[in-house]
Amino acid sequence: MAVSLGKPELCAVIRDRIQRSPQQQIPFADFMALALYHPEHGYYTSKTEPLGMGGDFATSVHLGPDFGELLAEQWVEMWHHLGQPEPFHLVEMGPGQGLLANTILTYLQRQYPNCFAAVHYTLVETSEALRQVQQARLARWQAAAVPIDWRKLTDMPAASVTGCCFSNELVDALPVHRVTLTPTGWQEQYITYREGTDQPFVTVLGPLSQPALSTYFAWVGTVPTLDTYPDGYTTEVNLAALEWLKQVATKLHQGYVLTIDYGYSAERYYSPARSQGTLQCYYQHAHHNDPLINIGQQDITAQVDFTALARQGDRAGLSNLGQVPQELFLMALGLGDRLNQLMQIESSSPQAVRYALQRREALHQLMNPLGVGKFNVLIQGKGLTTPEQQTLKGLTLPPLR
Repeated sequence: MAVSLGKPELCAVIRDRIQRSPQQQIPFADFMALALYHPEHGYYTSKTEPLGMGGDFATSVHLGPDFGELLAEQWVEMWHHLGQPEPFHLVEMGPGQGLLANTILTYLQRQYPNCFAAVHYTLVETSEALRQVQQARLARWQAAAVPIDWRKLTDMPAASVTGCCFSNELVDALPVHRVTLTPTGWQEQYITYREGTDQPFVTVLGPLSQPALSTYFAWVGTVPTLDTYPDGYTTEVNLAALEWLKQVATKLHQGYVLTIDYGYSAERYYSPARSQGTLQCYYQHAHHNDPLINIGQQDITAQVDFTALARQGDRAGLSNLGQVPQELFLMALGLGDRLNQLMQIESSSPQAVRYALQRREALHQLMNPLGVGKFNVLIQGKGLTTPEQQTLKGLTLPPLR
């Protein structure tokens, strides 16, 4: 794996931000925000193809259409539960290259034309470069006058959504604060700059930058102390995820919030054994834990604290409908049936056999408990007044066989 400091323009921006700060340092969360989301040079905002088999990492979306089609089955059930509203809003947050949107619209048009006719699809995207990629991919839908628009979450009117706001591997890329347990209590990791060295960006410890960091662990029900945790225990706190979910809840009038990502409950996340946290960097399909190299050229992620998301939902007026691993969620929506159908294909065509084998492999990857199958699916709701509206097929565990 090639190692470099990163994009010179972005490194200069971060250096200047540090040198203008009163303490000559910035919280790690600010560094991560610049590395990933700087308007011109950030990893997500400047690359149009950061994902996929040829990029730095692949998601469920890149394994073929089945993931999006199975999600569409869940949208149809939600549409019926809400009384088949028109419009039925699907709000995709962090839509990448537009692959998932294209798959969902194609499947709904083919299989559920009545639901498709009610759909208003919104892509929440902050990257202009990615927005252009999405618009090109979805141009045929716009040409056919299918209601599609692009918005920033902050620009969406309050209580404007009847339907589902959803994300797939978004929350793990929101900027996190990194904190370290010391004999004097929690301290926060900051990034400073040292001129004339091979590694000019350096991590230092300092006081907590926000009051919410000091109360976070008691709030999620896990309070590390040096009685049972090692000195220097380091972990992450994702305050940006809490603000994000709070904003999402204000946009929802009635319906659902569906979050797919990798992570743990707070109890497992903040285990004494996980003494260096969960931060990972992805560069050319290799992963490591040094965010201070390849700046602007690599992804930086941290696992999601699903306890925090559930409790923040409670504070924001959302009800917690359930949480399951992605493999069980997709099985409940018909993944197993698709596998069985592929096993029954009889064809003398080598192309058909090869296609069936490739799809079977993709489906197995979607349910692989060592891969994306272990991702968590959290569904929350708002304005749901009947038991039927609060009961979703995707949250129904399949029977044991």
